Amino acid sequence: MSCAIAVMAKAPQAGRSKTRLIPPLSPQEAAGISAAFLRDITENLRLAAEEVPVAPFVAYAPAGGEELFEGILAPGTGLLLADGSLEVPATVSGFGGCLLHAVVELLGRGYGSVCVLNSDSPTLPTKYLKRAVELLEAPGDRVVMGPAEDGGYYLLGMKRAHAHLFADIAWSTADVAAQTRARAAELGLPMVELGAWYDVDDAEALARLLSDLSAPDALGYAAPSTAAFIAELGLHVLSEA
Repeated sequence: MSCAIAVMAKAPQAGRSKTRLIPPLSPQEAAGISAAFLRDITENLRLAAEEVPVAPFVAYAPAGGEELFEGILAPGTGLLLADGSLEVPATVSGFGGCLLHAVVELLGRGYGSVCVLNSDSPTLPTKYLKRAVELLEAPGDRVVMGPAEDGGYYLLGMKRAHAHLFADIAWSTADVAAQTRARAAELGLPMVELGAWYDVDDAEALARLLSDLSAPDALGYAAPSTAAFIAELGLHVLSEA
C-alpha cells in the first residue's frame, strides 16, 4: 500500500509567498522561488517513488487556488484541498487543523500511511523521504518525524490519524518538534526520527541554500529548478556578501 506524501503549500503569489524572504528578495522573486521550491520538492518525491511506493500530493489552501499550481508541479502530483475546514478536536487549531485535514483525507482514500511535508526544504535528501516510507511500511503503529534545525519538523508520518499529535502545539515556534514528541509519548506511540534538515524561510537560511547549491559535494538533493532560478536572478551574489 502506497504512502501518500502531501507537501503543505500555498500557491505562489507575489506578496503572499515566502514573505520572510522579503527582503532580500522582492515580492515577485519570493513568489518565483516558492514555485521553484515546489517543483524541486515534487520532483524529489517522484525520484523517491522510483524505489519506494509514494503517492505525491500538494495539500493547499485556500480553496479556489488550484489553477495557480498549473505548470509548477512535477507530473503526477495530485492536488488536495487541506484548509482545516474538516471538523477537528477543539485542542487542534491553526496550522494543525490543515495538517490533520490532509492526513484524514488521504487515509480515507485508502493509502496505507501519510506523511505531511513542508514546502521550505528544496534540498532535502531523497534518502530521508525513502526512509520515512520504509519505516511506515514496517508492521506496527508508529510516528516518523523529520526534525528541522529550527525546532520544528519538515516531515511527520503516521499510519492512523492521531489527532492528538496536533493538539496544543505552538505552531511557528522552536517548540513544535518537542511538543510533538510529547504528544506521541502521551499516546504511547513509538517515534522514529530521520536526520535533521533546514527550512529556507529567512535571509540567513537563503544564504545557506545558495552556498549549498554552489557546492559540488553538497549532501542534499540538487534542487535544479531552484538552482536555475537563483542563477537567473544572480542571487549567488548574496552568498558572497
